[in-house]
Amino acid sequence: MSDFVFYFGLGWKHIISTEALDHQLFILALASVYTFKNIKQVLILVTAFTIGHSLTLALSVLDVIRFPGKWVEFLIPCTIFITALNNILRIDKKGGSAKVNYYLALGFGLIHGMGFANAIRIMLAKDQSIGMGLFGFNIGLEAGQICVVAIVLMFALLFINFLKVSRRDWVFFLSAGVFALSVQMALERLPF
Repeated sequence: MSDFVFYFGLGWKHIISTEALDHQLFILALASVYTFKNIKQVLILVTAFTIGHSLTLALSVLDVIRFPGKWVEFLIPCTIFITALNNILRIDKKGGSAKVNYYLALGFGLIHGMGFANAIRIMLAKDQSIGMGLFGFNIGLEAGQICVVAIVLMFALLFINFLKVSRRDWVFFLSAGVFALSVQMALERLPF
């Protein structure tokens, strides 16, 4: 049980810590098109990201796949600005970008999973229980993501319902901000 708690904490910090800005921006971009009335959809979205993240994390920890760290660190902000740009481009379309975001969350979760793989691979390799470590990490990751989503949805409720900001403006404001920050991150992480 102590392994589970340790790895749960790692998963939680992987999303909640101040060093997790890239993951927080990705979740922000994904969740920006939702409100509390879409809670089921957004929870499915977060789980899709966790599934993608978990799959490549597991394959990497088991040494089935490996990618150069500098490319992974560059691709992570690319996934963020693509998601934010998708929100902006689809802002006036019926249904917004919610359905497309399911595929983005799952697919881009694969890339994000490789981002932490090198660090956790070393820790898990020393442990006898790789399965329990991965399980704990992923549950912590999921809990952290749900916490970030809840904060985003609370701010959406405040701005849209109480401050009367239009949903369109809310999505545009968040997505444009995330886009700008993630482009800057990508430029800082150019692998060549």
